[in-house]
Amino acid sequence: MSKLIVPGPRHWECASAACTRHGKPGAKRPVFGQDRGMSKSWMIDELAYAGPEHLDPTFVSGYDRKQGYPDPSEDLAVLGAHGVGASAIVVDLAAGTGQFALAAARRFRRVVAVDVSPAMQDYLRGRATEAGVSNIDFVRAGFLSYEHAGPPVDAVYTRNALHQLPDFFKAIALDRIAGLLRPGGILRLHDLIYDFRPSEAEEVFSRWFAEAAKNPADGYTAEDYAEHVRTEFSTFRWLLEPMITAAGFRIVQSSFQRALYGTYTCVRL
Repeated sequence: MSKLIVPGPRHWECASAACTRHGKPGAKRPVFGQDRGMSKSWMIDELAYAGPEHLDPTFVSGYDRKQGYPDPSEDLAVLGAHGVGASAIVVDLAAGTGQFALAAARRFRRVVAVDVSPAMQDYLRGRATEAGVSNIDFVRAGFLSYEHAGPPVDAVYTRNALHQLPDFFKAIALDRIAGLLRPGGILRLHDLIYDFRPSEAEEVFSRWFAEAAKNPADGYTAEDYAEHVRTEFSTFRWLLEPMITAAGFRIVQSSFQRALYGTYTCVRL
């Protein structure tokens, strides 16, 4: 469960003539992460939502083991199958320790590794240096504050981080991701998402907790999962998917594990 976050000059991209998502055909929309002239007094501080453990270098050093060393090969294959090639620019939002970012940097021209945690950024920088990887840009920011420099990107990847935001801000984040991507660009999303009815929560959580690690050094414990449910913002599938489509994506693939963990591949319209 990765935890995860700066405004500047306004940049604009022209929507296609057929686009009506943000007003009349041919309307302009701000690129992801750029100031839209709105007051920021209502914006949350993503660092405050990150969870103190993700700011702790000791926890960060053992993070991949606790996560089970997720293999990014399937994600890379999916991006490739959707036309994301060697010349692509890919943004990893909530890059964490870089399991995906490091592998992606060997496949794509440029990877932007974005994370709010200084400890995560430092750890990933060290890994990149050790591996001799030089085409990763490191940005300390997050879903609601990342500023992108340059043309729209080809793909955005995010794993186990969107749940850090309450639903209102999830919708804002998804809209901003859409603004970052070129038309036809790909969003690859993994997260703890609930694919069950509210009345089934006790039954589903009981099974989930029973399968948890007994030793926190080996993985997430039942209490870790319970704390996640109490204090973080995982949401129901039937709430998240309308947010994705409202942001201007077409969901082309989705899959779920144990009605708890969702993976989405989405195309920016």
